[in-house]
Amino acid sequence: MDYLKKMLSADDNYSPIVLRVMLGIVMFPHGAQKVLGWFGGYGLEGTLGFLTQQVGLPMIIALLVITGEFLGPLGLIAGFLTRFSAAGIGIIMIGAVFTAHLGNGFFMNWSGKQAGEGFEYHLLAIGIAIALMITGGGKYSLDQWVSEKYLKN
Repeated sequence: MDYLKKMLSADDNYSPIVLRVMLGIVMFPHGAQKVLGWFGGYGLEGTLGFLTQQVGLPMIIALLVITGEFLGPLGLIAGFLTRFSAAGIGIIMIGAVFTAHLGNGFFMNWSGKQAGEGFEYHLLAIGIAIALMITGGGKYSLDQWVSEKYLKN
């Protein structure tokens, strides 16, 4: 029970709500591309094929990436399991840097002259995820509500 209290504890602060909602909003379309085929994505089957055959990830890792990138942003927006959701997104972003973006340099491909996208976006997402793992969901998070209602002793 102490682990659950620690996982759901949240600073009584407004900063985490800004961080978690913004990161959730930015990450959700990427997960929706992978699962639902929205925003020009390939959907679940196409993404699984890409991640396992082109990138070379084992099926279980590909499924974890897709699940984390789809459900993690929803958890962040609601402030539900904020630390866990942020950790998942941070790990996914680290993996994306090393599997796809490191060789393209730091900067995003604004001019279309690079071979692909750099990793600056990923570093921002990783930094925000780390901040949320430290603070928790903050005010107006489901974590705070559950902790106050059910886990206070």
